[in-house]
Amino acid sequence: MKRREFIAGTAALLVSPGYSRAQGKRRRLGFLAVGDGSGKALNQAELVLLDALRSLGWIEGKNLVIDYRFSQPSDRLAASVADLIALSPELLIAPGPHAAVALKSATTTIPIVFVSVADPVKLGLVQSLSRPGGNVTGLSTMVPDDFLAKRLEILRELVPGASKIALLVNPTNPMQRIYLAEDVPQAGNSAWF
Repeated sequence: MKRREFIAGTAALLVSPGYSRAQGKRRRLGFLAVGDGSGKALNQAELVLLDALRSLGWIEGKNLVIDYRFSQPSDRLAASVADLIALSPELLIAPGPHAAVALKSATTTIPIVFVSVADPVKLGLVQSLSRPGGNVTGLSTMVPDDFLAKRLEILRELVPGASKIALLVNPTNPMQRIYLAEDVPQAGNSAWF
């Protein structure tokens, strides 16, 4: 599927409330997150989503159904994905890499929009940033390649006497695992020495 067609189709789904109301059909979105749903950042993401949809004429409970699934503990993710897909949503929203990867592995037909994924290319979610391909697209929070080296270079300027740096990471986060194993050591060697 071409990116422009995918985005146009998704936009048409969200921007055509008149057609949806005339038909009397409710649109169904699926929202999958890892966690219990009590996090402040996640609640903010939900509020922004609901506000944006409301501004386009989509009102939850009126012409829109949003099925929320929060996978807590994270080992229940596969069950949450299966449960959500069984509801046949027209669009899936994944706020974070865990949910995005799990949804991509479960469906190639339902459009998936991810939010807050550092490097979707390296994670295997999309083929490239300019041409994602498939049924997945979204917002990336990090530009690949020299971005990490630039951050380390700035850190070196801020703390010129430092010879070592330490990172606090979540080892279950797929992006942090990739960056720790590959990019941080490479960028550190080139930026620090």
